Amino acid sequence: MGDNEKLPFTAHLEELRRRLIICFSAIGVGFVISYIFSRRLFEILMMPLLSAMPPEEKLIYTGLPEAFFTYLKVAFLAGVLLAIPVITYQLWMFIAPGLYDKEKRFVLPIVFLSSIFFVGGALFGYFVVFPFGFKFFMGFASDYVRPLPSMKEYLGFSAKLLFAFGIVFELPLFITFLAKLGIVDVPFLKAKRKYAILLFFVFASILTPPDVITQILMAGPLILLYEVSIVGARVFGKKAVKKDAKEPQGSTG
Repeated sequence: MGDNEKLPFTAHLEELRRRLIICFSAIGVGFVISYIFSRRLFEILMMPLLSAMPPEEKLIYTGLPEAFFTYLKVAFLAGVLLAIPVITYQLWMFIAPGLYDKEKRFVLPIVFLSSIFFVGGALFGYFVVFPFGFKFFMGFASDYVRPLPSMKEYLGFSAKLLFAFGIVFELPLFITFLAKLGIVDVPFLKAKRKYAILLFFVFASILTPPDVITQILMAGPLILLYEVSIVGARVFGKKAVKKDAKEPQGSTG
């Protein structure tokens, strides 16, 4: 491994404590910065829903402190998003001592790519999935039924979807890392492709609104990301030890 001497358990705890403090400090700084723009951030987050609602409709809040706490939550979530590069870097640096020296050089590229993939997944959910999903939900309105979405409910629902898309877009990096460790390989991934596709649709049906279009919009990218993972496993995966083409033959008696 990278370090020849093994650290005692208390040293690992101290290292973990130090890196957690850095992560929480980064989130705190991101929270303070985001709270200044919390109203504007929530307005941007509302745009896909407002575009699906009638022009005269607005979001409501039913409790006096609901709007205040909603803006606090928006600032906190935005602070977490801003701190993701720091959090990812601290996570990798914590596990880096257990890696070989040649594997440590992948830490910074993985931190950069994981941040890009997470943000890309969240943006895909916001720009592609949200308009279809909210249009589906608003379709239940009628002369006798009027939708009155609240700030609290909308924030919880949209935040869950954004983080879900961000996490699932990390799939290629996760599988490539497993392939690098030799846990999975290309033949295994190809053999399990049909089961993976089934799981993707089940996962999409749980996280997205119950309409086919929105579920396909989530399962489709997952299938594509799985294929990208196979390519990543082929390029960066642990190479199998090749056997000699001709093995020495023993003497026959």
